[in-house]
Amino acid sequence: MYWIYIVVGVVVLLLLLSLRTVRPIDRGLVERFGRYARFAPPGLHFIIPFGIEKLIRVNITEMMVDAGGQEIITRDSLNAQVDAQVYFKVKQDEESVKASVYNVYNYKVQIVALARTTLRNIIGTMNLMEANSERGKINKSLYDQLTVETKNWGIEIVRTELKEINPPEGVQEAMNNVVIANNQKIAAVDFATATETKADGEKRAKIKYAEGDRQTLILNAEGEAQAIKLVNEAANKYFIGNAQTLRKLEAVEKSLTSNSKVVLPTGQSLVNVVGDLAGVTGERKNKE
Repeated sequence: MYWIYIVVGVVVLLLLLSLRTVRPIDRGLVERFGRYARFAPPGLHFIIPFGIEKLIRVNITEMMVDAGGQEIITRDSLNAQVDAQVYFKVKQDEESVKASVYNVYNYKVQIVALARTTLRNIIGTMNLMEANSERGKINKSLYDQLTVETKNWGIEIVRTELKEINPPEGVQEAMNNVVIANNQKIAAVDFATATETKADGEKRAKIKYAEGDRQTLILNAEGEAQAIKLVNEAANKYFIGNAQTLRKLEAVEKSLTSNSKVVLPTGQSLVNVVGDLAGVTGERKNKE
């Protein structure tokens, strides 16, 4: 009877020693006696215990390694402190997972060493000013070269980021002064452009005002000409043959306009006096 419990206990122990799980973020490689046997996707797997089979888990999520700060001599013989980060992940297919384990020893360490060497080769061909202004170009070059060098490692280079390029302290101060001078130059150009724009606006406004004044003078002159035309037409219509009478009326008008004094005789009104001066009253009496 006891032997049944012993057998059951041994079976349970073997199951506990043989069952392995692979998480969704991992992929597994099963080795038997040190040789690759099969691929283990996420889930529960049976492994022959006692060292016969072994499960190797490989993480396939995106990872980041820091290339570490290093001094790089630029083309203009300046020591720049450079640091970068590399983001990568192991591909999910079986061949890529196998390559990440069997084609390279500790790919994280290898990527760091490769990134440091590649950065020295890239930045060593550039001067310090160019390296600071061409960070995107450096990132792309680093990404392209790492992609080529790691194509047999079963990994994918996701992106590379240049963290910093720190020049020597004295050089940094000089570069800051250059930046300040460039900013002042840009500000001066912007101010000059704004001033020129304002002057053009004022010039156009003055032209508009002058055109308005000119149009007003033209309209006034046309109005006066029209008035003169009407006066002439009236004179031709109502004073034909009475040119002398018209001249007298004009003389009376001028005398009144210039504030000339007029002495009224006793017993006569202003209307009669004006008529007498113009010679109209006498003519009307003769007609009557």
